[in-house]
Amino acid sequence: MPTRQAFRLLLFLWLFSALMSCRGPEWKAVPTTYCNPMNLDYAYIPSRHTYYGRDESHRSTADPAAVNLRDTVYLFSTNQNGYWWTADMAQWHFTAQDFKINRSNDNVCAPGVWAWGDTMIFMPSHMDYDHIPLYVSTDPANARWGELLDSFPQPHAWDPSFFKDDDGRAFLYWGSSNFYPLYGEELDPARHYAPKGPTHELVRMLPAEHGWERFGENNSDTTIAAYSEGLWMNKHNGKYYLQYAAPGTEFNVYADGVYVGDGPLGPFTYAPYNPFSFKPGGFITGAGHGSTFPDPWGNFWHVATGLNWIKYKFERRLVLFPAGFDPGGQLYCNTAFGDYPQFLPTGPRDHLQSTFTGWMMLSYRKSCQSSSALPGKNAELAFDENIRTYWSAASADPGEFLSVDLGRVCAVYAFQVNYADEDAHLYDKQFDIYHQYRVLYSRDGENWKLMVDKSENKTDVPHDYVEMERPVKARYLKLVNVHMAEGKFAVAGFRVFGLSGDPAPDPVKDFRVQRGADTREADFSWAASPGAYAYQLRYGIAPDKLYNAIMVYDSARYHFRGLNRDVAYFCTIEALGEGGVSGRGEVVGF
Repeated sequence: MPTRQAFRLLLFLWLFSALMSCRGPEWKAVPTTYCNPMNLDYAYIPSRHTYYGRDESHRSTADPAAVNLRDTVYLFSTNQNGYWWTADMAQWHFTAQDFKINRSNDNVCAPGVWAWGDTMIFMPSHMDYDHIPLYVSTDPANARWGELLDSFPQPHAWDPSFFKDDDGRAFLYWGSSNFYPLYGEELDPARHYAPKGPTHELVRMLPAEHGWERFGENNSDTTIAAYSEGLWMNKHNGKYYLQYAAPGTEFNVYADGVYVGDGPLGPFTYAPYNPFSFKPGGFITGAGHGSTFPDPWGNFWHVATGLNWIKYKFERRLVLFPAGFDPGGQLYCNTAFGDYPQFLPTGPRDHLQSTFTGWMMLSYRKSCQSSSALPGKNAELAFDENIRTYWSAASADPGEFLSVDLGRVCAVYAFQVNYADEDAHLYDKQFDIYHQYRVLYSRDGENWKLMVDKSENKTDVPHDYVEMERPVKARYLKLVNVHMAEGKFAVAGFRVFGLSGDPAPDPVKDFRVQRGADTREADFSWAASPGAYAYQLRYGIAPDKLYNAIMVYDSARYHFRGLNRDVAYFCTIEALGEGGVSGRGEVVGF
């Protein structure tokens, strides 16, 4: 007979086991990975502007400027009534701040910012007002700002960007146009950083030479001149990297290029590897008008503008990519698997090495169901890997659901819920809205268990990304609404990441590249690889510098119009399957 003490121990262990079995799987409150688009509490479009397509309310931001002040990263962007900051690159905190233009409140567009020593300087971007202050702060986390310069002279205030050199000289860069060039000018620290002159013309578009600078989706519009904008400066090993965006924020090929010089005002030389920040394919496209900055450990990142064009062409989000300078001084931005889960840093690391987790897309074009659907907004649109399409339930009632059948029992490591703004009626920054939901899982479609419970959540999470503490074995997942932040229960992407247990696809065969008579263009083709749902092209100007990536779904060919005329390139390809990524094929020169 067991002793009373042993009996109590057995009873305790049984109760503890039963309790744990009811809790369901656990997820990481502080994640070790992240997934684009960034899950920030984006503001809705401004109530007082018609420029952003006011007829349908929606969230939007763009034009990010990020700087590191005392090992804290501060992130500013268009029309947010404030800014975000982070000390670990994992958790972003919002600080409200109404900067004033023309002595009245205004959501600033494309702001300029720099951090030097213990001081941050900020300027709104605007051309319509005569009062454009230059703001200063040594405590931006607590929104303590003052005016350094009462009114910055026009026309320096459109898409401004600052840079302060090691010798204390300061510079301003600005401009956004499909006609005028981009400019730079020295500032005078002795006069509160007022313009010192003279003005230098720095960058003009040359689309006849640079294919990626051509206007339109996939650089296909030859009737409109491309826009250049979004200047940003970094200095590395004595060289000056002047970055700029083209050809237009509303297109999948919105990207950042760079000119390199020996001084902050040039002369500059066009980098033949342009664009260096480029993401024309995948769930969210676009990687332009960004900024390159160091994190608290000295790792470089590039934060940029991604396209979310559902309600209006200037509906946008922010995307974040590992970046850096290679041993030869080439500026790179790693957008490979750019909207899949990536490992966050915990210290210094080499961004030439992949930060991709290896967790594959399990939900692409899978069988799905929903509790209801509005006409033309069926459930399949939440699983097509396109942020510009979405499913919407008929209401925001608790219990409305969206479910997916992964086709087999898989190991689920993470998921992402990308909400859409269906029937939204909000404008400006909101501080009291939130999303609540539950995710259930099943192996047979009959017996369901709780996977993630966010029914008590009180935060605004428009692109909620959840990483599991350990992989969950599941075939079916069901996303159940509890509370919507605004509008109907609508989802642009319920994305499930993990591994199916299948082997990775075989390396791609018959990979061919045909450069066009117009050497700004090339045709890529290959034999479809069994078990592959997508392919990733990696190209660059040397076999060991294949830094740019293009993801292609549902096709074994790709026509590319974004090359630089008469520049030699190299490319390889890999196949993506639910069990992993194939080995890369032979590197082909073209």
